Amino acid sequence: MSGRFVRLFLLAIMIFSMPLLIQPQGTAENSSSQENDLQYICPMHPEVKSKTPGTCPKCGMTLKRESHTHTSLSADNKRWGANYFPNVPLITQDGKTVRFYDDLLKGKLVAIDLIYTHCKDACPLETARLVQVQKMLGDRVGKDIFFYSISIDPKQDTPEVLKAYAEKFHVGPGWTFLTGKEEDIELISKKLGLYSEPDPSNRDGHTPSLMIGNEPGGQWMKNSALDNPRFLSLMIGQLMDGWKNRKVETAKNYAEVPTLAISGGQYLFATRCSACHSIGHGASVGPDLLGVTTVRSRAWLSRFLTVPDQMLTERDPIATALYKQYNQVQMPNLHLNEGEVNAILGYLATQTVSSHASTSIGGKAGDARMEPGVMMR
Repeated sequence: MSGRFVRLFLLAIMIFSMPLLIQPQGTAENSSSQENDLQYICPMHPEVKSKTPGTCPKCGMTLKRESHTHTSLSADNKRWGANYFPNVPLITQDGKTVRFYDDLLKGKLVAIDLIYTHCKDACPLETARLVQVQKMLGDRVGKDIFFYSISIDPKQDTPEVLKAYAEKFHVGPGWTFLTGKEEDIELISKKLGLYSEPDPSNRDGHTPSLMIGNEPGGQWMKNSALDNPRFLSLMIGQLMDGWKNRKVETAKNYAEVPTLAISGGQYLFATRCSACHSIGHGASVGPDLLGVTTVRSRAWLSRFLTVPDQMLTERDPIATALYKQYNQVQMPNLHLNEGEVNAILGYLATQTVSSHASTSIGGKAGDARMEPGVMMR
């Protein structure tokens, strides 16, 4: 019995120890395989790979060691690539045919919005706001990120119409306006999450949204196209830099934050008017508004702020003359209520008084110039 017991005991030890003997061998083999397959990749340009550490020749970012987690993430990001986005043809404002995925998205960082040139509500402000963003980003637009505005009314918005529209708003290089088949554009808008269901109560026909995307990294975020241009440029800049140049600042106590002294009229002017107008710094998309409250009657200004599209339809002589003077860019109907209109006009009047006071003391009112047709546009 004792000999049989010993043999059974030894057999049990061998059986239960086999996995322990096999596992280290497998781990060693996997470790060796992983070392042979080890590579470093660029977070922004996954196609850039190296067997040794270094920097990306395209963007200068430090190459990151590839891990199983990153490999899984990269595989997951492929669902936002060629298999997801339609590769339908579109036509640029210069008449060139391009493919949506292959030519516009693949391997790029992009900012995309939907517009139509005869829009009487949000589109003019939307485009003017993004022009501000483009100026803040400088020559990186067209190099590190590409702007695309796609018309949702392709029947009217021909390449020639889109080109003229871009020129009216002083759009810079790196921003492409696109048209195409209606069904293709609807498909693109749905894939991007920018599609708006037809709403009879909303004559604008769409929501002014901006889709910002990093196609290689599979990162997409949706913002209001009417948001603060500094905020939008910051978000885009961080996406382009991959946070590599982000300055880490010591957080301050809320008690140390100074009180923001801003009136309702100043806020409304900054968010609704400043994309097209200045006060004392010359004309932009629309006229300089310094002194407008002394040149135009309060009643005319109030009505024009409330229903500018209606006044143009009625062929109001002042509205019509200035529409022609400023490249036929139509003042959007911002749907302001009476209180908002009064706040804006009050702020403009205050700025005019302040400018006159500075000038009388001996100062210079900047680039202030009263133009023959100055008005609230």
